Amino acid sequence: MPIVYKAGPRLREKSMRGNRANQIQRKRNREATDWLLRNRDPAQTAEEKAHFEDWLSDPENCRTYRIAETLMGDARSAIQSDPVLRNIRTEPRSRAKPVLSAIVLLACATATFLALDGPMRLKADALSGVGEMPVLTLEDGSVVQMNASSAIAVDFDEERRTIRLLRGQAFFRVASVPERPFTVEAGDTRVTALGTAFDVRYGALDTEVTVTEHTVLLEPGGAGSSSMRVSQGEQASYDRASGKTDVQPVDGIVALAWQRGQLAVENAPLSYVIEEVGRHFSGRIVLAGSGLANRRVSGTITVSDTTAALSFIRQALGVKVTRIGPLIVIR
Repeated sequence: MPIVYKAGPRLREKSMRGNRANQIQRKRNREATDWLLRNRDPAQTAEEKAHFEDWLSDPENCRTYRIAETLMGDARSAIQSDPVLRNIRTEPRSRAKPVLSAIVLLACATATFLALDGPMRLKADALSGVGEMPVLTLEDGSVVQMNASSAIAVDFDEERRTIRLLRGQAFFRVASVPERPFTVEAGDTRVTALGTAFDVRYGALDTEVTVTEHTVLLEPGGAGSSSMRVSQGEQASYDRASGKTDVQPVDGIVALAWQRGQLAVENAPLSYVIEEVGRHFSGRIVLAGSGLANRRVSGTITVSDTTAALSFIRQALGVKVTRIGPLIVIR
């Protein structure tokens, strides 16, 4: 992500050209990732193979696909360096064994490619890892702070400034350029700044927009949803399953507690809390039991400290927490 504090006309023009090129390249990246996974499907049709060859005839597409193959190769290397997985390739006793071993190895490599965030790395301009909350300055002077385990793509041109929040959460302090609207897209939801500072959280089930300065125009993507203005001191929660949007007053300091590694909640479902704790944990946290996800939690939780957060949850709800390597089970 480039950091530019001042830009004259020539530099802005150059930056816009660069952004257009980045958009085209990101499209190639997405297509390359798609083809990389589709080409490993044994049921792929002849028509799909012909489409792939046609797509690959473009030199830039070919170059991008080779890069994606390199990432997959790195995943294979990671698998082969693991003594347990490496031993899958035993001495064959029949002609079918080498084929089976190759399929298993390929499946493991594909899973590792996905686990290493290969597709997201090809689509995003900036990613934050577990526990990372970077602050970025865009070419127009706008400032973005990303929550942990988040990703964004930047699409700027002469007419619009668009940020795609691919996952996670980010806070935006928008530089005023009235002739170029600033919009954040989170899935099918659009948030357009009206000279403002605001926060967008793209959750597993909902999208939250919190405004700390001025106003934004919120356009939920669900059928029948209508656009609305969300003003300073308000938080809009769009439930993607129901298509409903709820707007409530909110304390900006409380809503942005994540910037300090904390989560302040009042009667929030445990599933929501675990999602936020999981941003700062490199493994996986699982809720065992159908009713556990909807248990309610209130308080201020230090989500950046997984041990402290789980201790809080254990004491608040009387649940049991079992940790097995990178896996945590709550029951």
